[in-house]
Amino acid sequence: FRFKDSLAEELRSADLVISHAGAGSCLETLEKGKPLIVVINDKLMDNHQLELAKQLHRDGYVLYCNCSTLVETLQSMDLSALKPFPPGQPEKFASFLDKVFGFQ
Repeated sequence: FRFKDSLAEELRSADLVISHAGAGSCLETLEKGKPLIVVINDKLMDNHQLELAKQLHRDGYVLYCNCSTLVETLQSMDLSALKPFPPGQPEKFASFLDKVFGFQ
């Protein structure tokens, strides 16, 4: 896709998602419980996508590759080895902010 306001419908019906390693794309996909292959953009200046992809991979949530290894990754992937992404806990962050600002 070049641009869409929302990928919610596509994510809902997907069996596998192949995406860049933007934080929003990764988290939205993982929160929907979809298996994810992250394709790193080697051309980025500080390559922050690689850092995120490596950490999510180390934690067992995604597979990652670059454009030249995507076919190999697809051929050898074992999606059953991926762990489900834990649900967010926004109440913990809200509680933390309440304490910081003296509301609790």
